[in-house]
Amino acid sequence: MYKRQAAGCGYDGAGAMADAGERDSGESARDSFCGCEYRMGERYEWDGAAHPGWRAALAGVQHTPVNGNWAAEKLDFRSVWAWDADHAMVMSSGLGGQSRLYSTHDGCRSWRLVFANPDADGFWDALQFEGTRFGGILGDPVHGSFTLFATYDGGGHWTRQLDPCLRTIDPQQGAFAASNQSLVVLPIEGSSPQAGPTGDHQVWFGTSGGWLYGLQLAPLELIAGSDAGCAHLRILAEPHEKASDATAGIFAIAFHGGVEGVAVGGDYTNPRSNAGTAAYSTDGVRWHLADRATAGYRSAVAWDASDGSWIVVGPGGSDISRDGGKTWQPFDHGNWNALSLPFVAGPNGRIGRLISWGQMRAANRTPSGALAFRELAPAR
Repeated sequence: MYKRQAAGCGYDGAGAMADAGERDSGESARDSFCGCEYRMGERYEWDGAAHPGWRAALAGVQHTPVNGNWAAEKLDFRSVWAWDADHAMVMSSGLGGQSRLYSTHDGCRSWRLVFANPDADGFWDALQFEGTRFGGILGDPVHGSFTLFATYDGGGHWTRQLDPCLRTIDPQQGAFAASNQSLVVLPIEGSSPQAGPTGDHQVWFGTSGGWLYGLQLAPLELIAGSDAGCAHLRILAEPHEKASDATAGIFAIAFHGGVEGVAVGGDYTNPRSNAGTAAYSTDGVRWHLADRATAGYRSAVAWDASDGSWIVVGPGGSDISRDGGKTWQPFDHGNWNALSLPFVAGPNGRIGRLISWGQMRAANRTPSGALAFRELAPAR
């Protein structure tokens, strides 16, 4: 969201740092990790930073800077997507042509510009893929509609989606480029193979004002609650809040099993408030505010398959839910921006890993609870 950046992840349109609530003294937003990507079964992790050129290759705790000779030193990278240790894409966020997509196929030794924002007034917020071929880029509204580009060949070509479901509900509405999780793409269970590559994906994204959009790319079909073939659901908002509130809304969405979902956010200018910070769904259609919310604003969420729980993080701490997002318990007080379990990334180049009470005791550390994030790369 241009001029409405998420906490700890960049500058606003005037060049001033967005308010991050609890921040380390002297933190530079351009040294903040705002994207985190880990592949289960592979011993590597990628971290997207607000300053270009960071890669964390984790075979234990080794972290390696990326080759920065690729003419992108002034870009603000918010999103990273990796398929393996050699192949990844990173996306920068900025006004107009400052929103760009780069790819590497040789483990960061070289980068190629794949796609640049064609909209002079546009601003990209998130990059997501499902599998190796289908992916989406979400951007702030241009001419009254959210921007959505789709690829069906793994990012080689991108097509603008012109769909009435993308129209804004409020003129000041936008998405958040906080942790690369304001957008999620899902395969549609039970879709016919004859439908082809363009008929088997749902797209969900969250916006300011607590609105959740859901649609199915061509052929457009009904997901929930709208004759237009899409869902516009206000799931993270208190009754007194305005839909045009530019600093509050849905910052991250995730699904488990295709239908069980969690959305988190809040107001990044009031990070200690837990009003409208978490919602859940058991069927992917009906959403409910959490019975016990997170301890404050949260910018990222992930399903922990090893524990059967949801984990959320933000600048004011982390929370866990073991009942599908209905209730949340705080467990860590660190300042984090992005999450790809078991790893977490945050300001000033911080990287951590989720460990259990037993692991902490084995490392001769006193646990404050059942879980915690152990810092692997300390703040600079």
